[in-house]
Amino acid sequence: MTAILQIAPLPIPADYPLPQDLPIALLSALPMRGQWLAAHGSDVRAVVTHAGAGMPTELWEALPNLELIANFGAGLDRIDLEMARKRGVRVTHTPDALTDDVADLAIGLILSALRGICAGDRFIRAGRWAKRSMSLGKSVTGRRLGILGFGRIGGAIAKRADVFGMCVAYHSRNRKEGVRYAYYRSAGELAANSDILCVCTPGGTQTQNLVDASVLKALGGEGYLVNIARGSAVDEQALLAALKDGTIGGAALDVFENEPAIDPAFFDLGNVVLTPHIGSATANARARMADAVFNNVRAFLGGLPLNDLAA
Repeated sequence: MTAILQIAPLPIPADYPLPQDLPIALLSALPMRGQWLAAHGSDVRAVVTHAGAGMPTELWEALPNLELIANFGAGLDRIDLEMARKRGVRVTHTPDALTDDVADLAIGLILSALRGICAGDRFIRAGRWAKRSMSLGKSVTGRRLGILGFGRIGGAIAKRADVFGMCVAYHSRNRKEGVRYAYYRSAGELAANSDILCVCTPGGTQTQNLVDASVLKALGGEGYLVNIARGSAVDEQALLAALKDGTIGGAALDVFENEPAIDPAFFDLGNVVLTPHIGSATANARARMADAVFNNVRAFLGGLPLNDLAA
């Protein structure tokens, strides 16, 4: 009997040892998915998926005895948590396994944007250094960093920013107890009091276009936007307009609205740093994430407590 259905291959290191002790069927590799689900769907008790694949809507009906969704990744915006609660399906994810690597990338993007690291690489490769000096960058030390969404990753970014001598403030749905950083009641207020606005919110409808034209205007012509959260949290057309007309100084983006087919308008902009959603893309983080997923599946099958329950 197949107890576990994996939606799609996990983006894990090539040398990661796949679990031989778990009865897993890979849905994306099945030649006749509909027939397989009709014959075996009632046997499936657990689903393994990743943040990009989520839980396809049609599978809720096809898996009547589902009890667990183990998500590889922190983001849950492609899993219907309300449906999971109605059905009594537990949902786990892997936030702690990737927190440090995503926070490291956020700091790297800030440095790249303000100090022109990527621009400097292009400057040398184009043979321009022998002809003139590169434009001056901006100091990171002393900058006001606004963190939009102060969960695990936001907190980890704040600790790193402290080391760089940055002045940290934040906005989240509620003020955090025991947090010493200044709190602002809205994204707009935070942006108006920041030199750099770093988006760390979850995805989903509640944060859709949270950073809109008004927030970008509040950030101002010397301000920078950094997004390591979800592309949906930023109004992308408003961002493109702000980058083109100087409403903000620049941006550093790891996530996009329609990734990987991102808007080509970004390619011609010299004031934006682009990375292909690599926040957790280290062999170390991905191995930790896989361990967390498979250990939760083992715990579920053995009737043991689960870690990092989201629903």
